[in-house]
Amino acid sequence: MNTARAVSSSNEEEEDQEAKKVVTFVTGNAKKLEEVKSILKLASTDEEEEEEEEDNKGGKKMMMKINLISRSIDLPELQGDPIDIAKEKCLLASREIEGPTLVEDTSLCFNALKGLPGPYVKWFLEKTGLDGLNNMLLAYEDKTAYAQCVFAYCEGGEKSAEEVEVFVGRTNGRIVKARGKTEFGWDAVFEPDEQRDVDEKKTYGEMEKEEKNAISHRFRALEKLREAKFR
Repeated sequence: MNTARAVSSSNEEEEDQEAKKVVTFVTGNAKKLEEVKSILKLASTDEEEEEEEEDNKGGKKMMMKINLISRSIDLPELQGDPIDIAKEKCLLASREIEGPTLVEDTSLCFNALKGLPGPYVKWFLEKTGLDGLNNMLLAYEDKTAYAQCVFAYCEGGEKSAEEVEVFVGRTNGRIVKARGKTEFGWDAVFEPDEQRDVDEKKTYGEMEKEEKNAISHRFRALEKLREAKFR
């Protein structure tokens, strides 16, 4: 009897996995994939949490409605508006993936520099380091900035160009001397305005994963994506 139940449970889990839509997130960064998966599971409304509790009481376990995998694709370095860049990257990647495709374009925008370095922050960081990002604002009193994340999604197929959707998240903050972990891009120099403890402000680099994911630009974009596509 117990063996039959175990086999039945195993079969149901396999069917659940097969029923999930496979979405390919274009990245070669394992940490970024881990963070996106974590945020997608966190980005739920109170109403959905109540529904999940009710389903759990009834013996049915709620599961994420997609199977998110990653794939590294060598895309051309595009220039222009971040939203246009994300759309074009998604379209190009979907032609190779031939299925549901998700791409991300992240910007760090200095208000004193009218939004620069913006989507080019990756190359500024590679060439100048974290100190270089600070030095860009030496001549300006205004150290405010915003972190922006644009996710572009399409189902793939012949009509991908018409069906690319974008979801934008933004977190306001300021640029400071590097503090905290430095292995995740420019996290150590960005101090978000929204803080758990306003008397002891932290950079992204000083925050624990859960704390950062609750306020990050990536969280805000993914929350919109999840609400629109993966409910």
